[in-house]
Amino acid sequence: MKAIVGEIKENKKALVIGAGIAGLAIALRLKSKGYEVTVIEANAYPGGKISNLELNGYRFDTGPSLLTMPHLIDELFSLFNENPKDFFNYRNKDTICNYFWEDGTRFSAAADKEEFINDLLSTFQVSKYEIENYLEKNKQKYELTSGVFLEKSLHKISTYLSATTLKAVLNFYKLDTNRSLNATNKKSFRDQKLVQLFNRFATYNGSSPYKTPGIMSMIPHLEMQLGTFTPKGGMKEIALSLYALALKKGVQFKFNEEVTKITIAKKAITGLISSKGRYEASLVVSNSDIFTSYSSLLKDDLSPKKIVQQERSSSAIIFYWGIRKQFPELDLHNILFSSDYEGEFDLLFNQQLISSDPTVYINISSKEESADAPEGSENWFVMINTPANFNQDWDALIVEAKKNIISKINSIFKIDLEPLIECESILDPRTIESKTKSHRGSLYGASSNSKFAAFLRHPNFTSKIKGLYFCGGSVHPGGGIPLSLLSSKIVSDLIDK
Repeated sequence: MKAIVGEIKENKKALVIGAGIAGLAIALRLKSKGYEVTVIEANAYPGGKISNLELNGYRFDTGPSLLTMPHLIDELFSLFNENPKDFFNYRNKDTICNYFWEDGTRFSAAADKEEFINDLLSTFQVSKYEIENYLEKNKQKYELTSGVFLEKSLHKISTYLSATTLKAVLNFYKLDTNRSLNATNKKSFRDQKLVQLFNRFATYNGSSPYKTPGIMSMIPHLEMQLGTFTPKGGMKEIALSLYALALKKGVQFKFNEEVTKITIAKKAITGLISSKGRYEASLVVSNSDIFTSYSSLLKDDLSPKKIVQQERSSSAIIFYWGIRKQFPELDLHNILFSSDYEGEFDLLFNQQLISSDPTVYINISSKEESADAPEGSENWFVMINTPANFNQDWDALIVEAKKNIISKINSIFKIDLEPLIECESILDPRTIESKTKSHRGSLYGASSNSKFAAFLRHPNFTSKIKGLYFCGGSVHPGGGIPLSLLSSKIVSDLIDK
């Protein structure tokens, strides 16, 4: 009897590679199932891309800046009958985003649906029917596909044998998979600024609105109809709260320790080797970028070349600026649009260059957390989309990008910004790649510039190796906090089966 009990206990050991948001989530899900879980992380901190920077009295969230679907975070606390509010708190935003164009047009997107529609009617050439019809179609797309494309593995036959999938198939004509997001939006609206506003949601998965399919118009539904939120204490609290829960429940963490090899015998997981030793387990979940998982950790295994060599998603250059002034016209999320949006994306994906007139995103967390900046000042997280890292001259590109960004800000707000920049730090595709092991610094793994993108993403498992699973933004269902959390849920369900 003792031998049998010991064998069962041994089989309940699980190893998680990486303490990114999906790694933390799968560690908690496995712990809730009775596994003895160890998370091994190369960095000195949990959270992966969700990190933190303090500079001259300013605090910056250095990675993702938008929180949607926070119930996916709350759910992890509920697994242990813990009150999420004892660990993690957030509030709903009344204003989703402020938009600016160089001709002086400004639009503040309200979270309230009726207010949002009325403001659209007074700002753009659009009818109430057009906007209500568009929002309803987005809702339908989400409701038809979320149970299939976002919550289940697309690489298991059982997924296609459900009533949910059958309903999606029967309504496939409603999903706009045969036209681009831009074509879908142009069909819906005659006002080009409104088309541009809704085209920008392609960047939520690092893609081009001129290539990604129209089904992606369901992304605004997550933001505009399900809500946007801001965490108390900043985005870093998402990772830190999950880490605190994991520690409380007995998950073991090994920081400053890099995994060098996943060990396999007879096509089954036996554990892994790190820079500090060897670990044995029959279950390994990699939260590392899928390219890195194969190229560095599974060198002896046959790599699925068609999947790991897909077109990379966009990357970014981010300037963290301490600004010695406050701007009441700006909110937490702000977009300054390019005058040539299509040209910007042509350069990004077809020429791997940066536009001289880039769309600029400005996140100012001190609008919500006053302690993030000194009194009378603001902490600006200023980002532009860039190509992935293909050894461009990034030093020169950064200098040029900064000049063009400041020029755009000065033009729109009629100011002289540069003397107001009190301190600066910069993140670019090279440092994104080195800090997060994201192949070529892409923020979302593979792009979604294909109607087959959802099916081409690497699955959350491999049929070649028993006990090996994958989670995070570089595998199904995609990048960003909500999808990364859903990837861990899919892995958990696969392990159950």
